[in-house]
Amino acid sequence: MKNTQLLLAVLLALPSIIFAQSMTLKGVVKDSIGNPLELANIIATNKAEGTLESYGITDQSGRYKLDLATGVTYDLKVSYLGLQSILEEFTPAQDADEVVKDFVLKEDPNQLDNVELVYEMPVTIKGDTIVYNTDSFTNGTERKLGDVLKKLPGVEVNDDGEIEVEGQVVSKVMIEGKEFFDGDSKLATKNIPADALKKVEVLKNYNEVDQMRGLGNDQDNVAINLRLKEGKTNFWFGDVTAGLGDREKTRYLGKAKLFYYSPKGSINVISNFNNTGDVPFTFRDYFNFTGGFRGFNRRGGTGFNVSDSGLGFLTTQNNRANEIESNFVAANFTYAASPKWDLSGFALLSDNKTNFVNNSLNTFINQGFTQGFDEVTDQRNQLGMAKLSSKFKPNASLQVDYDVLLKKSKQTEFSDGASIITQDGETTTDIVDQNKENEPFSINQNANVYYTLDENNIFSGTFQHLYQDENPFYSALLSQEPFTSPNPDDPDNPFEAIDFTAGADGLFDINQNKSVISNKLDAKIDYYYVLNNKSNLNFTLGTTLSRQDFNSNLFEILENGSSQDLNETEDGTPIGNDVRFNFSDVFLGLHYKIKTGIFTITPGLTLHNYTTKSTQLGSTTEDSEWMVLPDLYTVVEFSQGKSLRFNYQMTAQYTDVNNFAEGLLFNNYNSLFRGNRDIENAIYHDVSLNYFSFSMFNFTSLFGGVNYSRRVDPIKTAGDFIGINRISRPVNNTNFADQTLSANARFSKRFKKWKFNASARGSYSDLNNIVNTEDRNTKNLTQNYTTSAETNFKEGPNFEIGYNFTSTNSDNGVTDRTFFTNRPFANAEWSFGKGFTIAADWSLYNYDDNDDSTEIENRYSFLEANLYYKKPESKWEFRIQATNLLDVDVISTNSVNDFTISNTEYFVQPRIVMFTVQYSL
Repeated sequence: MKNTQLLLAVLLALPSIIFAQSMTLKGVVKDSIGNPLELANIIATNKAEGTLESYGITDQSGRYKLDLATGVTYDLKVSYLGLQSILEEFTPAQDADEVVKDFVLKEDPNQLDNVELVYEMPVTIKGDTIVYNTDSFTNGTERKLGDVLKKLPGVEVNDDGEIEVEGQVVSKVMIEGKEFFDGDSKLATKNIPADALKKVEVLKNYNEVDQMRGLGNDQDNVAINLRLKEGKTNFWFGDVTAGLGDREKTRYLGKAKLFYYSPKGSINVISNFNNTGDVPFTFRDYFNFTGGFRGFNRRGGTGFNVSDSGLGFLTTQNNRANEIESNFVAANFTYAASPKWDLSGFALLSDNKTNFVNNSLNTFINQGFTQGFDEVTDQRNQLGMAKLSSKFKPNASLQVDYDVLLKKSKQTEFSDGASIITQDGETTTDIVDQNKENEPFSINQNANVYYTLDENNIFSGTFQHLYQDENPFYSALLSQEPFTSPNPDDPDNPFEAIDFTAGADGLFDINQNKSVISNKLDAKIDYYYVLNNKSNLNFTLGTTLSRQDFNSNLFEILENGSSQDLNETEDGTPIGNDVRFNFSDVFLGLHYKIKTGIFTITPGLTLHNYTTKSTQLGSTTEDSEWMVLPDLYTVVEFSQGKSLRFNYQMTAQYTDVNNFAEGLLFNNYNSLFRGNRDIENAIYHDVSLNYFSFSMFNFTSLFGGVNYSRRVDPIKTAGDFIGINRISRPVNNTNFADQTLSANARFSKRFKKWKFNASARGSYSDLNNIVNTEDRNTKNLTQNYTTSAETNFKEGPNFEIGYNFTSTNSDNGVTDRTFFTNRPFANAEWSFGKGFTIAADWSLYNYDDNDDSTEIENRYSFLEANLYYKKPESKWEFRIQATNLLDVDVISTNSVNDFTISNTEYFVQPRIVMFTVQYSL
């Protein structure tokens, strides 16, 4: 509590520090006939030192505002494209608080000098493009692109490494107009060196196809193009890093980041080999790596995806792992084969090994027992991906794109565990060793054709094909028969009629093979009829066709090494699967887009014919239906950087073969899943309202959004318990609809060299499930609040100090639990001497809940620190870096669902201290 009070006191005191010995210069910029000029540039340069002190951009009323120190002489430059610039001297008096100064700009016959002056401005805005001069915002301590972007007004880098501009996630990153690793923003923020950047161009309303610009809704598409400094083109640049450390074991680190850009093409190479917990390629990166803005019929109203039957991991969070070893190398290229033909592609290899050590306590709601589970798990994921893209544009009327993406991986998971069951005062301990393997392969092809017949008639075609082959394998060594029930004659136990045989070691060796082969084809043709420069009609004709072949079988390895088939019980009840599943969607859509005043409105209707067909267990089930699905998208553009967006979408959500296959499948040793051939689609109603406001006039950014979702006939997972074991199955809950309401807001404001941030997120859900044939309603409420203040001084220490509060409540009618996390945090960076820099990052986690009987409390701090030395103009950098300096060994997490209350302890990586050397090309 004392830490919290001290932090709040510091935050409240900061404004008085900021405004000390400063004044405000403000006024209006107009043209010669008195019209206010929006987006005019005002820059204040310290006359004696020649350094940039402050700058401003006028709003729609022509207003500007600069924060300046008193008693200093400045050169004021006022400029606007096409008009004559003004340059005059200004010295605010020592006692001045505010000075009003207006400017009138006249026509300039010589616009060349004007363009050059604007180019040197910290920020220039022209249409949908914002250009930042990075040197105007950096202080020289930045190392990667992410460090630079955090200091640009209107740009944020979130906790996942994704770039956000005015509340929108950036989906494409380019360097000198050439795509960087399929547009992946996280790889860009973590690897592109800061000292190579000259300008950052933000491209709003972006569409990579010239013919399609303005026809659809591009308001959510934001791209970033990075301009390099002179000397960074036609030459290799980047850095190579090596490090070594020792404590309980030898720690190593090796990284290379090499870049080459020329007018004809580019090459980027990134590698990272370490056992320090640095994860260069995460689960989120994997799913984001399709890149670009391509999507199939995003407003068509169909929700159907071929699911991934993998092990549910690629790489893991390093804050829950006991050990992580990562090996990653990737390269991408672009090449202009001719003025009409561009080639690009990438390839990556990733090999990650992760060790978990965790202890958990699970309280089964209304079941009368608890389970303790101690487990050591080793995961490994070996992944290879390669993509080749081609763009051919023989003339302005025709463009043909093609790309192919191949993915191959090998995933394994081995766990040694012990299950400790406590019921009615008695305790039993069972051995549980599990093994999971999968070697999926997929090839995804995409072809797009865009053709402009004339200015009023435009066509586009999209064709996508996915082939996916998965073969997950599961095995378990158990000291008890699978799904042992307290009632020996339990009719709900699917294994009651199977005679299992234990091996010589007394363990039951249970195995499961599964194979899923998927073929999915998406095709559509769009016709755009342009009515005028403010409206158009869009007709869509298309289809989605999918076929999946699903097979699974259970068997037991006996003592002599032979296997016993478990695919049916003694009475002939099938347990295994052999399923063929087909899904088809044939649709016809119509959308009308009109722009009137500040409004852009796009209503639409799509007519669908859906067919699902499954063949299994000797019979075929087929279902077909017609459906009309509406959607509406509306944008209100109040001014440059201020908008309101409304979106409504009605979606028919279908599921794939994994939920149709009725044979039994092991999720883990005490969890079985059985599909449902009679499962039907759900209907989703999604409504969202988002407000964006960013002003270069006062450097204030505000974003707020509300989203409401209602799911009718939702596909739910019903669960039945047999002792500690659970059998789940998908069902349509036709009695109750699920509802979710979420809201979020973010505010930031810059005061000269300071920035204040505040954000809030909340979600409320009303969900309905079925447990042991009974309906169970669960209400969840999650709240998250963060506030912080940070500095960006050219000289002297820079720091950020903040506070985060999270509350999670779950009430399912049986138990009502609330978990709290209070997290003050701070980070600082200070350059001193000739080439030394010290940086530190600290967070204190204080975790508690509202149940006094459990006495759950967990408090721990993470502290990281780095000491750098780089002689000015030297290519060498030396660093001592340390993670987990306070040597935290265990962290705790808690969760509640309809079935269990879980408390889990994770053993994390110890303190690691390393010495590294970096060489910059």
